[in-house]
Amino acid sequence: MAPPSRDERRPLLAWIALGTVYFAWGGTYLAIRVMVRHEPPLLMAGVRYLMAAVLPYPLSARGGNGGRAHAPAGRPGLRAWAATGVVGVLLLFGGNGGVTYAETRLPSGLAAVLVATVPLWMVVFSRVLGDERISWPAGLGLVVGLAGVAILAGHGQGSAHLADTLVVLAAAASWGFGSVLGHHLDLPANALRAAAMQMLVGGAVLAAVGAAAGEAGRVHFSAPASTWLALAYLVVPGSILAFTAYTYALARLPVSTVSTYAYVNPVVAIVAGVVILSEHLTWTEGLGAAVVVGSLVLTLHGARAARHEGALEPAGAAAPGTDERPEPPPS
Repeated sequence: MAPPSRDERRPLLAWIALGTVYFAWGGTYLAIRVMVRHEPPLLMAGVRYLMAAVLPYPLSARGGNGGRAHAPAGRPGLRAWAATGVVGVLLLFGGNGGVTYAETRLPSGLAAVLVATVPLWMVVFSRVLGDERISWPAGLGLVVGLAGVAILAGHGQGSAHLADTLVVLAAAASWGFGSVLGHHLDLPANALRAAAMQMLVGGAVLAAVGAAAGEAGRVHFSAPASTWLALAYLVVPGSILAFTAYTYALARLPVSTVSTYAYVNPVVAIVAGVVILSEHLTWTEGLGAAVVVGSLVLTLHGARAARHEGALEPAGAAAPGTDERPEPPPS
């Protein structure tokens, strides 16, 4: 039997890449939880992104114009760095920094489900900035999502860690706002370069704030090997590999298919937390998680419906669930 041709292998490789995104990003919540058991959250989150940007940024110099005509081409200038810096701070400091800080006390599975509200926040901020109206399926998704969050926050571990739950919701809102705002700014056209610049700026701010808060004195170089393995996971599979796989899958599969990571990541995180860290999941929390994931289905379907009905799109990219690039999660 003849071996498959190169064209025949591409769909399989694209699905493998999407599977990598499912598990690599889903596992980051577990890795964060393991890392912050012994190391300070903000400083180590900054180290993670600074290390993750070392390889992608030089490689991004080889990329071309990513198709965004309004974005500056060639070597990024001060304006591009400023725009990327704003987005990087919102995504990585406000988004990932908040999640990492909250996971010092909050179970990883619960954090992942709360982070899954990012598409809901994006729909809200898209409406606030006048990019698109909220269709009735998306509006229903928002209501259902709020109900799911209320169930999670009012029962079990969510009620015991209400302040941390609110921190994660604020982090998800910061990520959603940064994602929508980024569509209005002159970011570099090359997606790899834009991501690397965001990681450089966001990582630097995380590290600086962590150091200013006295976290440098709380770094334990004698921490268990699992701590450093978790950091290595966050840098390589959780950042570099997952983003590369995400970009590959996005170029070869429908965006509606790739956006399913928003449903799968929290499920992977919950299972990993229960199996590996023995995190307890009550039936009420399971119900809340199912309601939140269900709200994502309604919201992303509503975003697609709004686009097909002629709703306005964000400048340069579309909202979650449309035929443009979906945003990665703050994991």
